[in-house]
Amino acid sequence: MVRSFAFSIFILLCFALFESAILSNIIFLPAVPDFLLLCVVYFSVHNGRFYGTITGFIAGLFFDFLTAAPVGLHCLLRTISGYSFGFFNKILNVEGFLLPAFIGFCATLYKVLLLFVISQFFPNSVRMYNICSIVFVAELIMNTVFTPFIFRFLDIFKRNIFITSENIA
Repeated sequence: MVRSFAFSIFILLCFALFESAILSNIIFLPAVPDFLLLCVVYFSVHNGRFYGTITGFIAGLFFDFLTAAPVGLHCLLRTISGYSFGFFNKILNVEGFLLPAFIGFCATLYKVLLLFVISQFFPNSVRMYNICSIVFVAELIMNTVFTPFIFRFLDIFKRNIFITSENIA
């Protein structure tokens, strides 16, 4: 189990660095796809709420340190997302293309909804999405399109990520 967490944390760190150092500096992108959110959703759907909560918190911690967002905002968003999508553990078959794309679509909308709720408590420090803006629509489309590919990429490491009876000990 510890090896599984360590490998997941390494994957999250790589995606956090890729997202914040490379993708955020591409000028012609109207928005940056949220690969960390998609990874947390993947871990949650495959390993459950506890695993999703832990990986969500760590992914948020990485992203909080790498961006100028208020400290703890991404931790909260990804922890709640990891816990919530963990309810679908072993219920959804995410082997196809359409269901993972739909999951990415729902995860992005869920993130925006959570951000809206949090911004009601901290209106001066948390910036909300404008759902009519090109940034929101671009992120929604990119997350929806990239989710099946991220899920397939993470399937390569299935043996190291999934919690099974032999790697609990």
